[in-house]
Amino acid sequence: MNLISNPVIKCENVSVVRGESTILQDVSLHASQGELIAILGPNGAGKSTLLGVLAGDLIPNSGTVSFGEEQISSLTKRELAQRRAVLPQQVTVSFPFSVEEVVEMGRGPKQTGTDQDLIEMAMKRVDVLEMRSRLYRSLSIGEQARVSMARILAQDTPLLLLDEPTAVLDIGQQEKLMRIVRSLVDDGRTVIAVFHDLNVAMSFADRVVLLQRGKQVAIGAPRETMTAEALSNIYEHKIDVITVNDDTGPIVIPSSRDRI
Repeated sequence: MNLISNPVIKCENVSVVRGESTILQDVSLHASQGELIAILGPNGAGKSTLLGVLAGDLIPNSGTVSFGEEQISSLTKRELAQRRAVLPQQVTVSFPFSVEEVVEMGRGPKQTGTDQDLIEMAMKRVDVLEMRSRLYRSLSIGEQARVSMARILAQDTPLLLLDEPTAVLDIGQQEKLMRIVRSLVDDGRTVIAVFHDLNVAMSFADRVVLLQRGKQVAIGAPRETMTAEALSNIYEHKIDVITVNDDTGPIVIPSSRDRI
């Protein structure tokens, strides 16, 4: 992880209120170049809302979000698209676009002479090159997820915001995708991702943010932050963190003991 003094993106004291409900309350996060940050928490904790705020898609009721020294609110939609790529939980393609056409949409914000090379490399990287002519709607859910990932890789931005990128993938594709994400981080990209799979976060993240009912309860390195006590508290269920061996690191499992 490359810790630098000037973060790629930062939010400070961000709160989001909808009606009488506080979705996020005073959340602060700084992400540096070459860093993978995992956002964790139970359903309703505010994870996707925080990702939407970081993307500039949601305007917080209070607090600030900035890319470097520029306030996110001052950037146009095109400028945002050139700085961050967003993978939502669900991608709906209503028209009969091919796989290649969907991936090509990632180049919309830039449109340079290297577009086709980036499209080809993105499809190859997530192993969808051979299905380039197939209709997106004809693919399985897992295949669609890989194509959607190729689209944001083709966008070629310094920051990637991913909302549950491994949720519909089988264990082999999940591992492959996370190794791709990790390689992007090692090359200097910044990734902030929401995960439900705690073991993915434990294995691949540089830092984790724990949210509970819209509040940031902890932030830090996975092994230091994802303790059995902390996870059990925020998920309101007894969770064990065990070490099988030194090579694989800690594993997070629900306990068979009574609920806390």
